[in-house]
Amino acid sequence: MYRSHNCGELNASNINTEVTLAGWVQKSRDKGFMNWVDLRDRYGITQLIFDESRTDKTVFELAKTLGREFVIQVKGTVIEREAKNKNIPTGEIEILVSELTILNAALTPPFTIEDETDGGEDIRMKYRYLDIRRNPVKNSLLFRHKVAMEVRKYLSDLDFCEVETPYLIKSTPEGARDFVVPSRMNEGQFYALPQSPQTFKQLLMVGGMDKYFQIVKCFRDEDLRADRQPEFTQIDCEMAFVEQEDILNVFEGLTRHLLKEIKGIEVDKFPRITYDYAMKTYGNDKPDIRFGMEFGELNEFAQHKEFPVFNAAELVVGIAVPGAGNYTRKEIDGLIDWVKRPQVGASGMVYSKCNDDGTFKSSVDKFYDQADLAQWAKITGAKPGDMIFVLSGPANKTRAQLSALRMELATRLGLRKPEEFAPLWVVDFPLLELDEESGRYHAMHHPFTSPKPEDIALLETDPGKVRANAYDMVLNGNEIGGGSIRIHDKATQQLMFKYLGFTEEEAKAQFGFLMDAFQFGAPPHGGLAFGLDRLVAILGGQETIRDFIAFPKNNSGRDVMIDAPAAIDEAQLKELSIKLDL
Repeated sequence: MYRSHNCGELNASNINTEVTLAGWVQKSRDKGFMNWVDLRDRYGITQLIFDESRTDKTVFELAKTLGREFVIQVKGTVIEREAKNKNIPTGEIEILVSELTILNAALTPPFTIEDETDGGEDIRMKYRYLDIRRNPVKNSLLFRHKVAMEVRKYLSDLDFCEVETPYLIKSTPEGARDFVVPSRMNEGQFYALPQSPQTFKQLLMVGGMDKYFQIVKCFRDEDLRADRQPEFTQIDCEMAFVEQEDILNVFEGLTRHLLKEIKGIEVDKFPRITYDYAMKTYGNDKPDIRFGMEFGELNEFAQHKEFPVFNAAELVVGIAVPGAGNYTRKEIDGLIDWVKRPQVGASGMVYSKCNDDGTFKSSVDKFYDQADLAQWAKITGAKPGDMIFVLSGPANKTRAQLSALRMELATRLGLRKPEEFAPLWVVDFPLLELDEESGRYHAMHHPFTSPKPEDIALLETDPGKVRANAYDMVLNGNEIGGGSIRIHDKATQQLMFKYLGFTEEEAKAQFGFLMDAFQFGAPPHGGLAFGLDRLVAILGGQETIRDFIAFPKNNSGRDVMIDAPAAIDEAQLKELSIKLDL
């Protein structure tokens, strides 16, 4: 037996107990006649004591050779600690060691294995197995496990069945780039790794499984960001004989359950807003509603006042920033420079200060009188002491720019509080979006999303105005899940493929298996998929997902620990009938 207890469970009730512990040496303090060692495992830290007068001489001398991260086993007696440490559960006791075994010596680690480490991100990713020993990463992985267990419990209690779907599937032209896998036995042909189990979960509904879920790995060959990895995990769900309201209720319930069980938070409100409202009010389809600063459209009171910048704009829109009326000119100029950055792309910014006496002072006083500025304040909801910031230009572009400014200001003002949670649904998305480069429509979600029945006629006359039976769940300004009611009959699915530019032959080649299945009695069905990595990070108070993934890739899509991707042997290439022209 390597251990009778772990390093986080012993306390004063165990005094005089003989125990066996095993773990890693966190640190040691050698005082000559006495040596203390902190022993660490996943569960905590226990202090060991080697005393020249009470410890066997061989054991005492061996203890002096221990280095950081040595793996050791000790036997000894639990005794009361003289200098108690109230910061750890084991701080009242220590182990007077009688036997010491070095299970494995260790090199000095390239960074300190402590909560606050001296290791940079690159070196910690290279030695990720060491980074996992640190409490912040270890606790993030344990937190992820807890969330996943609560998801399984909630869905299983509602009669959802977890079913595994294939990882080696067929490449399709919709969505992001596929990762492809060559087939040795089928020369010149390739599998694709799934971007989601979409068609398989629909086929499970045709198969009568009724309620399906899967915590499943998915793959997309995309450029990376802080919240994106080439392989990621979804909580993938599908239900038969449901309408949109049924699905919203089930997964609103799941979110409430997670917030209560994981965070101890009861959520009262779970608003539902349309896509059009989200874009007009917040400038994006995943608004953070933990704070205000809602958009106010100012065209009526900003144009035709001889200010050419506004007069030439499709949209003039502003936000009221609470308490920003005391910003200095230097701070305002800094924000103007911020919105002019290429990442945001604004050409400039107008501001109006709301004075405490009810008057206004703006950067465009030459063109606008107090009555005009008072209307700006009314429309944006500005109060005395606030500052109104105004952008103008093409409508969609300007809304995106103001949305970026809104989030930046909220971060600077401390309004994006990680322990405050504000979920909502965004519904009534457009079914299609136009790719201006190709002139073709693409499915905003995927080609299996059902249009609103009352909008189907618009496919012929105005495809861009067709609304989808689709919905996204948003939490703290992040899309954490999305789904739709699916098309479940062959005729409508064929119509959808037609408007997406597929020929009949292309549609049959790519998705014939699904349309064939619809002819054998497909039930009405729909579903949703949560991004588990992102959900866990947000519940954990973070916006980046990397520390909640055991072995993440870097921003170049590389695993620097195992050095992947990597070249493969010429013999393997030949076996796969692949020739590289480098």
